[in-house]
Amino acid sequence: MTQPQPAAAKITIDPSFTVGPVRRRTFGAFVEHLGRCVYTGIFEPGHPAADQDGFRKDVLELTRELGVTTVRYPGGNFVSGYRWEDGVGPVDQRPVRLDLAWHSTEPNTVGVDEFAKWSAKAGVELMMAVNLGTRGIQEALDLLEYCNIDGGTTRSGQRRANGAANGYGVTMWCLGNEMDGPWQIGHKNALEYGRLAADTARGMRMIDPGLELVACGSSSPAMPTFGEWERVVLTETYDLVDLISAHQYFEDTGDLQEHLAAAHKMEAFIHDLVSHIDHVRSARKSSRQVNISFDEWNVWHMSREASRVPTGKDWPVAPALLEDSYTVADAVVVGDLLLTLLRNTDRVHSASLAQLVNVIAPIMTEPGGRAWKQTTFHPFALTSRHASGTVLQLAVESPLASGGVTADFTALSAVATFDREKGEAVLFAVNRSARQALTLDAAVGALGTVRVLEAVTYANKDPYWQASADDSTSVLPSGNATVKADGGRLTAELPAVSWSMIRLAVGS
Repeated sequence: MTQPQPAAAKITIDPSFTVGPVRRRTFGAFVEHLGRCVYTGIFEPGHPAADQDGFRKDVLELTRELGVTTVRYPGGNFVSGYRWEDGVGPVDQRPVRLDLAWHSTEPNTVGVDEFAKWSAKAGVELMMAVNLGTRGIQEALDLLEYCNIDGGTTRSGQRRANGAANGYGVTMWCLGNEMDGPWQIGHKNALEYGRLAADTARGMRMIDPGLELVACGSSSPAMPTFGEWERVVLTETYDLVDLISAHQYFEDTGDLQEHLAAAHKMEAFIHDLVSHIDHVRSARKSSRQVNISFDEWNVWHMSREASRVPTGKDWPVAPALLEDSYTVADAVVVGDLLLTLLRNTDRVHSASLAQLVNVIAPIMTEPGGRAWKQTTFHPFALTSRHASGTVLQLAVESPLASGGVTADFTALSAVATFDREKGEAVLFAVNRSARQALTLDAAVGALGTVRVLEAVTYANKDPYWQASADDSTSVLPSGNATVKADGGRLTAELPAVSWSMIRLAVGS
């Protein structure tokens, strides 16, 4: 089939027009007691790569390379039935429980102390979630005391007896998870949840007024209560929380162009959510601004066999669940979703890619065997490594791509960051057209003299190529020789279904 001629796209980059800072918490991830994320994922005693605490050093190394900054724990749906006390103290005395969320058996071998130790080794900030499904205010206060009070109390003494002399200093706390969802253990309506979240927040702030608290927003913009849920919950909690959560997943159902519309849909969700937040702010005549924690996002092919949760009499420990194999196209979408979060950095203050290992994850492992990078690893790692300073507001002119179900959206998705101290600007660009290449013309003269430091593109003739343990390296981000900078203009060819990064040295 003859490929269409490239279409023209233009952008203007000017450091005078900014959105907000690059927030390191945008590059967060998520570890839930689900499938093999914890057991044979981050934790596998006896593995050749395990350290003295049972953590896989190969996974720790990949986590650091991925550039993850925060990790939300321990759920997810799991947290709504979780008794945190089960996961502390001597391992051989910990109870074994049924996990109703994922029809599994939870041995509680890994709990708060182990995960705090893993987080320190990985160099990530721990973002803790409390159970407001089957539990409530007192249990949340007990967990906060256990985690953060250095000594002198019963719970802090318990932690010290368990081997951690100092508190963990956890500042970010999620007040439950997806409580709007009828699948959630302890599901509540908006008023029930809002009042419980408010009371829990008040108690937690009595212990530490400086905590950053996240109220549960809608689990999807497709929920019939989206908008009204936010109005009711924030009416109860607005002066007590800092953020409200957003969750959204995307799936390739066979229409590649529609799949590439994912970030366009995410952007619409963010704008709608901001409107709902600011409506409550206006109605309450509040001077505070509540922002967004987009603490679950990813491509998740949830209609496929890998995502079917077991039923029946068997309750396995760490079964293989939600182990999606990702394509190059999926990686382009994930890269585009991350750019969308950056583009909205004025209101999205934290985000968590769900999840980190094995479960819809950029890192995969074999029990007792290898660890490898999925396709989605690469755009995330490069963006986390090189985005710094300030997110710039770009002027974009782009042809439209049509996804069929979704209304026409721009084929070019782009964001730029500018770090004056480093003397570097970075342009991230996605071609969301399934068939047509783009010729990019960028006006960069306002940056001063620019020189191309690095230009890479992630694409493949077969957008459905997948990485595996046997071949995770034959398709990698590679140099884009078409990128040129001359006389205040930057030009590049962007293949169809591609993600690109262009790093520029900036001079006066």
